[in-house]
Amino acid sequence: MKRYGKRKRKTGIALLIALLLVFALLAGWAGFSWTDGNHLGQAQSLAQNEENERPWYLILVNKDHPIPDDYEVNLLELSNGEQVDERIYPDLQAMFDSARAEGIYPFVAAGYRTHERQQELLEEKITAYENEGNSRSEAEKLAKAWVAVPGTSEHELGISVDINADTQRCSSDAMYQWLAQHAWEYGFIYRYPQDKTQITGIINEPWHYRYVGKEAAKEINEKGICLEEYLSDEE
Repeated sequence: MKRYGKRKRKTGIALLIALLLVFALLAGWAGFSWTDGNHLGQAQSLAQNEENERPWYLILVNKDHPIPDDYEVNLLELSNGEQVDERIYPDLQAMFDSARAEGIYPFVAAGYRTHERQQELLEEKITAYENEGNSRSEAEKLAKAWVAVPGTSEHELGISVDINADTQRCSSDAMYQWLAQHAWEYGFIYRYPQDKTQITGIINEPWHYRYVGKEAAKEINEKGICLEEYLSDEE
């Protein structure tokens, strides 16, 4: 009886091992990975790789997509002291030349910003809302609708510009209207439209233009979409 009992236990163990092997094979065919637990990590890695493979002018930066650590900016200083990535300068200058030829006089009010400068602007906005009687948490929420958190601002890329009008020579409204109609011809898009706030997370900014290249700008303009939607359609 004792010998039979040992044999029975050995047989049970062997069956258990066999069942585990069968399950492992089936799991392999189903694409399950014991090391991953699931494919979420793999999917995220693939998405990150796709973003890294995009050309520099199509990099997506927002609250969910911070600036990559290895991103490099090639700065060029404008006549008023503002800086932009030198790669966008030829198209930016061509756009301004065309505008001036039509009686519109734009200038870059804000170009590249350092991480530190972006932090200063955010803190200033938070303080302003606190001075209006808002709590710190509420002030932060309100401020972030206007000023991006450092590391998530397109201004840190050097390929976005805030454009103002020389109001002694033309109105701001006339300039905004001209940009909305023609900026795409030079590779720039109206980055934060009023009807896309739910997607971009940023309120309407008719002065903020982002370089995406002429091909992408043309399609974005024709479809009436924002950069997030354009890049989503590409995937």
